[in-house]
Amino acid sequence: MVFSSPIFLFGFLPIVLLAYYLSPRVIKNITLLIFSLMFYTWGEVFYLIVMIVSIISNYFIGRVIFKYHEIPQCRKLWVTIGIIINLMLLISFKYANFIADNINIVLSQVNISSIDLNPVHLPLGISFFTFQAISYIVDVYRKEVPSQKSIFNLALYISLFPQLIAGPIVRYHDVSQQITNRSHSFELFAIGVQRFIYGLAKKMLIANPLGEVADSIFILSGNDLTMPLAWIGILAYTLQIFFDFSGYSDMAIGLGRMFGFRFHENFNYPYISTSLREFWRRWHISLSTWFRDYVYISLGGNRVSTIRVYMNLLLVFILTGFWHGASWNFLIWGLFHGIFLASEHAGFSTILKKMWKPVQHAYLLIVVFIGWVFFRADSLPLAITYLKSMTDFNNLQTTWLQFAQVLSYESIYAFLIGVILSTPVYPHFKKYLEYLSGKNTTKISLLIDLPRLVLILFLLFLSMLKVASSTYNPFIYFRF
Repeated sequence: MVFSSPIFLFGFLPIVLLAYYLSPRVIKNITLLIFSLMFYTWGEVFYLIVMIVSIISNYFIGRVIFKYHEIPQCRKLWVTIGIIINLMLLISFKYANFIADNINIVLSQVNISSIDLNPVHLPLGISFFTFQAISYIVDVYRKEVPSQKSIFNLALYISLFPQLIAGPIVRYHDVSQQITNRSHSFELFAIGVQRFIYGLAKKMLIANPLGEVADSIFILSGNDLTMPLAWIGILAYTLQIFFDFSGYSDMAIGLGRMFGFRFHENFNYPYISTSLREFWRRWHISLSTWFRDYVYISLGGNRVSTIRVYMNLLLVFILTGFWHGASWNFLIWGLFHGIFLASEHAGFSTILKKMWKPVQHAYLLIVVFIGWVFFRADSLPLAITYLKSMTDFNNLQTTWLQFAQVLSYESIYAFLIGVILSTPVYPHFKKYLEYLSGKNTTKISLLIDLPRLVLILFLLFLSMLKVASSTYNPFIYFRF
C-alpha cells in the first residue's frame, strides 16, 4: 500500500484518522500501532514476522544496554550484538541473492558447483526501519536517551506507518518524547493536511508524468537513443526522483503532524547547490546525517589522518550506495559521489569557490546527472551505453516523431513546473507577500491565506483525478 493509491487515500487513511481521534488518549499509541502493523501487513503477512523479530530483539538489547550502562565493556558488547543482528536481518533479505549471484560467478571460473538460492522476498521499507532500530540502540548506548520501557512504544517507533516505507529516517532521540507526550491541535492537523496534499501533488502531477518520459527513453537502444533523447531522459529522471522522493517525504511529514508528530525536513532544494558537499546537506537529509552521525563519526570523522578521512568518506558513500539497493550500479553511484566529495575535501572546494557561480552550479548538475544514470539504469553495461549516448555528437538527429513518442503536453508542463519548483521560488514569493502585507491580518488573508486555500483545493482536485484515472503509479523505493 502506497500513499498515492486509492485504497490508502479513500480507505485506510480516513479509517485510521477516525479511529485514532475517537480513541481515548491512553490508547492512542496502541491504536496507531495496530494500524501501522496492518499497513505493513498489507503487502504480505510474512513481512510482519520480520518486523516483529526486529522489534523484540531491539527492545531486549536496548534494555540490557541501559541496565549495564555503567559497565562500558558490557554496553559495547551488547550494542555490537544489536548492530550485527540488525545488519544480518537486512543482509539476509536484501543482499542474499546479490551476494550469492556474485559468488557463483567466481565459483563458475573454478568449476565448483554454484549456490542454489531461491529469490528472497524483500520486505518493504526494511532499510528504513532497520536504520531506525540501529539508531535506537546506539542512542541508548551513547546515553543520549534511556531505553524504552514499553515494548509497545518501541514497536510504534519502528513500525510507524507515515515514514515506514519511504522515509524520512526518524532517529529515536528526535521523537522519544513525542511517543509518550505529544500534543494535538486543529492547526497542526490542518498544516499536516496541507503538507500531505503538496506531497501528493508533487508525486502525481510532476513525478509520475516525468517518470513515464524517463522510462520510455531508458528502454531505447542503439540509434533509437539519440543524444537529445538521452539528455531529455536523464533530465526527466533527475526531476522525477526529486519530486517523487520529496513528495513522499512531504506526505510522511504531513501524516506525522496529523497524528501529533513533528519529523525533521528531508529535502532543501538540493539542485540549487554549487558543490556536492552542499548537495548532500540538502538531499535526503535524514540519510546523510544518519551516516554522518552513526558511521562517519564512529570511524573517526575528521579527527584522523588525512588519508583516513578520504577513506572514511569513500567507505561511507559506498555504503550509502549499497543501502539503496543490491546492485553494482548503486555501489558505483556511491563510489562516484564519494570520489568527488573526497576531492572537494582535499582542496577542490577552495578552487570551486573562486569560480563563477553558474560554473559551480553547472559542475554540480553534471556530476549529479552522471550519477543518476548509474542509479536509474538496470545494469552497469546499460549505464555505460547511456552515458555514451549522452556524449555522442554523431547521433544528434532526432525526428519530431521520436520526440512525440516520449513527450506529451502533460510531461512538458511537468518539466516546466518541475524546473521552477526545484528552486526556492515559492518561499521567496511567500516572503515577498508577507512583506507587502506587513502585520495587516486582512491583507495577509487576501494575499496569502485565501489564494493558498484555493491552490490547495485545486491541487487536491487534480491529484485525485490523476489517482483515479492513471494506471502509471510506480513505487521507486521498492529496492530500498
